[in-house]
Amino acid sequence: MSDIIKLAEDLTVATDDVEIVFGEPMREHTSFRLGGGAWIYIKPYTEEALRTGLQLCLREELPPFILGKGTNLLVSDRGVPGAVFDMTGLDAIRIEGTKITAQAGALLKNVAKAAAEASLTGLEFAHGIPGSLGGAVVMNAGAFGPEMKDVVESVRLMDRYGQIREVPAAEMDFGYRHSRLEESGEIVLSAVLTLEEGDRSAIEAKMRELGDKRREKQPLNTHNAGSTFKRPAGYFAGKLIEDAGLKGFTMGGAQVSEKHAGFVINTGTATAREVWTLCREVQRIVKEKSGVDLELEVRTWGAF
Repeated sequence: MSDIIKLAEDLTVATDDVEIVFGEPMREHTSFRLGGGAWIYIKPYTEEALRTGLQLCLREELPPFILGKGTNLLVSDRGVPGAVFDMTGLDAIRIEGTKITAQAGALLKNVAKAAAEASLTGLEFAHGIPGSLGGAVVMNAGAFGPEMKDVVESVRLMDRYGQIREVPAAEMDFGYRHSRLEESGEIVLSAVLTLEEGDRSAIEAKMRELGDKRREKQPLNTHNAGSTFKRPAGYFAGKLIEDAGLKGFTMGGAQVSEKHAGFVINTGTATAREVWTLCREVQRIVKEKSGVDLELEVRTWGAF
C-alpha cells in the first residue's frame, strides 16, 4: 500500500519549493466547485520539485494526477485516489521578439494579455478561455475557430520518470480537442508560442469583441467546466441537446444551461455524481432522438 506520509516527509526533506496538504478538497480547485479530497495535494514551484514528487509517487506506486486551473474537470465526490500535482505554481511568461515562452501553470488569459501588451497578434481567441497554458496544450483548446495548434511551436515535456525533452508541434498529434498527451501521459512544463507583430489597439479590440460574444452566448456567471461535450462531426452538441428537449433539464443541483444547452452547470447545490448522471442521461436521450453519440469533453477523475 502507498505510504503518503513517507512520501510527504521525503519530499519535504528534498525540497523547500513545494506545498503539501492531505485531503485537500478539489472543489476549491475546479470551476464546477465540486469534488472530494485528494489523498495528497502537492504544489511544486520548480521543475525539480515536480520531478522529485513524481519519482516518489513512482516509488510508492501512487498514481499522479496533473491539475491546472481545473476548468475542464469533474472530480468525484469521493475524491482523488492518488497524488494531485497543482501546476499553477509554475506560471512564468517570457517574451522574446514574436515568441512567447510560458510555463504550464500560467493562466491562458494572462499569456494572451502579455501578447497584447507586446503588440503580438494570434492569441486573441485565448483571452476568454479560463484554463492554464498546460491544460490548453493538452486538449488543443480553441475558440471561435483558432486553436492552440495554430500558435504552438514546441512543447517542453516531462514524463512520469522525470525525463525532460522538447517536442516540436508537428509531433504533438494535435487534433480537435486532442493531443498526443492524452495517450502518452507526459506532463507539459512549458510551451513556445509563435505569434506575429500587430497593432495593440486592434488586438485589444478583438479581445473585447470575442469577450462580448462569450458573455452573450455562454453561462459565464455559473459554476461550469465550459463546453461539456465535444462537437460531433457534422453537428453542434448544443443544438442536438436543445432539439432533444433538454435545455434546462435538471437532476438535483445539476442542470443543462438554459442559456446554452452545450453547458452543464452546477446551480449551487449539485454533487459531482448528479452532474455525471445528468451527462449520461443527456448522452442517452440524444442518441435515442438523433442517433448521434455525444462524447464528453470534460475530464473526470475518481469513481462515479
